[in-house]
Parts: sequence; C-alpha cells; structure tokens
Amino acid sequence: MFKLKENGTTVGREVIAGLTTFFAMAYIIVVNPTLLSKSGMEWGAVFLATIISAIIGTLVMGLVANVPYAQAPGMGLNAFFVYTVCLGLGFTWQQALSMVFICGLFNILITVTKIRKSIIKSIPRSLQNAIGGGIGVFVAYLGLLNVGIISFDSGVPALATLNQPSFWLFLIGLALTIVLLVCKVKGAILIGIIVTTLLGIPMGVTVTSETVSFTEACKALPTTFCAIFTAEGLPSLFSDMAKLPLVLITIFSFSVSDTFDTIGTFIGTGRRAGIFSDEDEKAMEGNPGFKSKMDRALFADATATSIGAIFGTSNTTTYVESAAGIGAGGRTGLTSVVVAICFAVSAFLATFVSAVPFAATAPALVTVGIMMVSSFKEIQWDDFDEAIPAFFAGIFMALCYSISYGIAAGFIFYCITKICKKKASEVHPILWVVTALFILNFVLLALI
Repeated sequence: MFKLKENGTTVGREVIAGLTTFFAMAYIIVVNPTLLSKSGMEWGAVFLATIISAIIGTLVMGLVANVPYAQAPGMGLNAFFVYTVCLGLGFTWQQALSMVFICGLFNILITVTKIRKSIIKSIPRSLQNAIGGGIGVFVAYLGLLNVGIISFDSGVPALATLNQPSFWLFLIGLALTIVLLVCKVKGAILIGIIVTTLLGIPMGVTVTSETVSFTEACKALPTTFCAIFTAEGLPSLFSDMAKLPLVLITIFSFSVSDTFDTIGTFIGTGRRAGIFSDEDEKAMEGNPGFKSKMDRALFADATATSIGAIFGTSNTTTYVESAAGIGAGGRTGLTSVVVAICFAVSAFLATFVSAVPFAATAPALVTVGIMMVSSFKEIQWDDFDEAIPAFFAGIFMALCYSISYGIAAGFIFYCITKICKKKASEVHPILWVVTALFILNFVLLALI
C-alpha cells in the first residue's frame, strides 16, 4: 500500500520516523489549548479538538497522499487567532473559528483548481533551494527558541546564561544526537529524544503538565464542536456589513500564511528528500484529478483546516517538524499513520506525553536543520542577482519566525532584481500576482 521498496524504505524506518516526528511536535497537545483558552474557549474542548484534527489531517496525508507529513493546529496561526483576531479586533472565538473554516474552504478551492500547485511550479529553482535551506535555518532556530537558550532579555538576541538544568540537558542531548548521527546509528534522532528525556528526570526537567482526563475533555467538546454553525458563528460573522471588509481581510491573512507555510514546508523538505520528484509531477502534467503526490498532499492540507475549525481549533497545517521524521528516514505515508496513532494514544496519556521537554526535542530540530541547510550549496552565491532573493528567502524565515514571510521577502526581491536587470519578462506571471498579494497582505495587516 505504501510502496516501501519503491521509496527505498522499510517498516522499521518508517515507524522510527513517525515516532520522531510525533515527539518533535507533541508539545502542541498542551500548548494549543492553553493558548486558545485565552480567547474564552474551554481548555478541554480545544485539547480534544487539537488531537482529533491532528489525527484526521495526518491520516489523510498518509493514506491519501502517501507522504510522511503530519498535521496539527499551527503555531503562529493560533497566536494570530487569539491576540490579533479575538483580543485585538474584538471578534468572538466562534467568529474566528468561522473565518478559519472559510479559509479552509478557500484553500480547498485553490487546490482543486491547481492554483497552489501552479504557484509551486512558478518558483524558480534558485528560490526553491533558498527556501529549502531557509527551512533548515528556521527549524534549527525553532529548536533553539523552544528550549530558551536564545535570550532576548537584554533587548537583543544573545546566548542565555547557562544557569538552568534545561539548558545543560539540551546541550547534552545535542552532543549525544550529533555523536549518534556521525556514527551512523540507526534511529539516532529518536534515541537522542528518548535518552535526553530520561536524563531529564533526575535533573527535574522532565515533568508532567496539568491536563484534563479524556472523559472531561469529551464532556467539554460540545462547546466548540460545530460552534461555527450556531447563531454565534457564521451567521453573526456576516450580520454586520460594516465589518465585512475587516472579515475578508482577516480571512485573507489566515489563508496567505497557511498556504505559504505549507508550500515552503513541501518545497524545503520534499524536494531535497525526493518525496516530491520532478518526474512524478511531469508524469501527471495535464491529467485531471489528484494523481500526483503533490496534488494529493496539497488537498490533504487544505481539507484539514476546515475539519479542525468544525471541531474547534485554529488553522490545522502541515508541520515543519515533519522534517525531523524525514531526517530520520521517513519517506511514505506509513510515517504519517504512525504519527496519527501516537496522537490517538496521547488523548489518554497526555500527562505522560506532555512530560517530554523541549530540551529533548530541540536537539532533533537543530540536527535536522543542519542537514537541510545543504540546499544552500545549489545556489550561485557569486551571482549577486541570484544571491539577493535567495538570501532574503533563506534568512528571513528565521528572523521573522515565519516561513511565509521568508518566501514573501524572496519573491519581492526576486522581482526587484529582474526589473533592475531589465529581465522582468523572465518572471512567471503567477509570481507577479503572488508578490502583489504578499505586498497587499502586509499593507492590510498594517491597517488592522
């Protein structure tokens, strides 16, 4: 079913990859409900909605697309949901969920019409390599920020004072993971996570978080499940025509970030690992339906957002932490199925899953980031015309803590360099449109 031999992998390797991806992103099980509860949603309801959306989205990715990507409510998007949409703009959480639902429908539309795939195909190879390397920098930076070893206390980024057990545990885990990888030990990244977690017990770093029981979560779920279809949801969203422009702007912002985070993840990890090959895409060129891996993967990602909104959570998206599992050898949908099973189990064992500290998963993200930065070598850095957009695409992802903003910077400077060199005709028409939409998004965000 998963064509393991054809993809050069084994059941054991896929299982290890699935476990690696799950532990790298398991933090979302507790973090997402804690964040969304600030908008007035019940913690237990969001806890269960987070797990359900992750299970469904990841299973669709694995069984339909046969690619090793996991989905769950996205960090950044959930913060936008709470702090900008609810607390900043004054929308209720039911209205915010309704906007997420519409965003998902819009993403399905642009996926069915092959617009998202056309955007990917319009990106020049130099920028694709820059996005790949940029994802590596972003993933490594994500790991460093998660564990807190990069400090902003003085107003500028700096190495934190190594006076906390979590920092020392992270450094031990990083050294261990690197040694295992250099020695080519099978399952090195997963072994690093497990051993570091166990070492964290006597150090007081591996501790459980407060969660609710599965029964309590089930009782709370009806408060968010299908809330978008109640009077407080979709009907109220369009009851005040004076707010309609603001509603459309917010949905547009949700969609832009969701779409390009996914595109960046697929390009950055899939191309390098051979999951999405040029041959696969060319073979299906012009054929109707979702016949290529890329088509099916984009469709799986698009549907997950609307499904998550129905259950009661912010945008469900493809996780960049999937790179950890891909780095561990994951190549097929079996990896995703393993992740989905882990999420299902976590509904009953959330207390234990939440005990895995960032100090144990951060080394995995850093080492995977090191692997992915190799995409930068394909860029002609001595060609300033190519180096400028590549630099901004690759570096801005980490500096802005956003994959989509990195892509936006790369697109904008790519167009600028082509205009200056009087080669504007070489820019794909779709790239012009997308760049204009990015600029429009920045302007609208500044206004709201």
